[in-house]
Amino acid sequence: MSEPEGRDGAWTEERQARKERGRDEGRRRREAPRRRANQEMLTQEPMNPNVLEVEDLRVRIASKRGVVRAVDGVSFEVPRGEALGLVGESGSGKSMTLKAVLGVLPPEAHVASGQVRLDGTDLIRLNQSTLNRVRGPKISMIFQEPMSALNPVMRVGQQISEGPRIHLGYSRARAEERSLDLMRRVGIPDPERRYRAYPHEFSGGMRQRVMIAIALSCEPEIILCDEPTTALDVTIQDQILRLLVRLCQETGVSLVFVTHDLPVVAQVCRQVAVMYGGQIVERGDVHDVLLNPRHPYTLGLVRSAPDVEYVQDSLRPIPGAPPSLIDPPDGCRFHPRCDFAEDDCRTGTVPLRLLDGSRATRCLHHERCTEALAADRSSS
Repeated sequence: MSEPEGRDGAWTEERQARKERGRDEGRRRREAPRRRANQEMLTQEPMNPNVLEVEDLRVRIASKRGVVRAVDGVSFEVPRGEALGLVGESGSGKSMTLKAVLGVLPPEAHVASGQVRLDGTDLIRLNQSTLNRVRGPKISMIFQEPMSALNPVMRVGQQISEGPRIHLGYSRARAEERSLDLMRRVGIPDPERRYRAYPHEFSGGMRQRVMIAIALSCEPEIILCDEPTTALDVTIQDQILRLLVRLCQETGVSLVFVTHDLPVVAQVCRQVAVMYGGQIVERGDVHDVLLNPRHPYTLGLVRSAPDVEYVQDSLRPIPGAPPSLIDPPDGCRFHPRCDFAEDDCRTGTVPLRLLDGSRATRCLHHERCTEALAADRSSS
């Protein structure tokens, strides 16, 4: 009786193996078109040294009081492997710019005009299906509040594994291995145990590390960071910033880093663009811009931040309030709050003018900023 049982057992195992091979083959056939499309995107030869180019981007938001010009003619480039900072006070259009780049605007908002070129491909013109294939393998985002961005009823490891399984065609085991490796790299202790934990079981800093792991999971070329350290205390904030800088250097990924904190942008970024009233008002090397601002708004930001090198009796806040983006003022949008405003600042359109190299300003009397800052420092 033992021989027939052996033959029956072998036959059963063979039948099970055939079923498994059939399922695997069916899965490969179903995923082949998606893998080919993703591979074409991932292996496309770079057209220029910039991974991202935003040109004349305009975003409009419908409201009961009128149309809000949330982003009004924004242009910038992000070189490969470098970090660009977008700074400005709340309501200046920083986060809306990132959402427009990624194609995740709220329902009441839309891109009125402009181009967002990722490796030469205009994301604005892509349909939703193609855009979904770009998010993850090419571009990803770290949101401001991880507890809102993470799925509360889905284990953390599954959320990290989801991208590689969908976009890269990884098996469950390989995606789990990738997730555990990422958890180690971003500094999450005991990853084998924390892989099966839920977001509410993590601290704020650990949740933000999970968001960074998710953003890196499909090896994108660029990550958009929407104030990722705002809700963290200064100690954890410093850890997260150091982690982002290290990962950027190790992987060669580019960053667009949105913040209102000047020391943060100086720590993370090489280039900076200052936004005010939905427009970029100054752009250039981060140290040049912060040490020698050429726009009165940037000067106001520098004056309102503590400086350990110069003794100040008190910080100098920027007077007034940001402009209405439904009916912005003519001319320079900062002129109602500016100490240097002249008649020519109040009429017409003030363009972003190139000064030297990558340095640009939207100020007609920018030399007065240098004089004012020199006077501040000589009196300290």
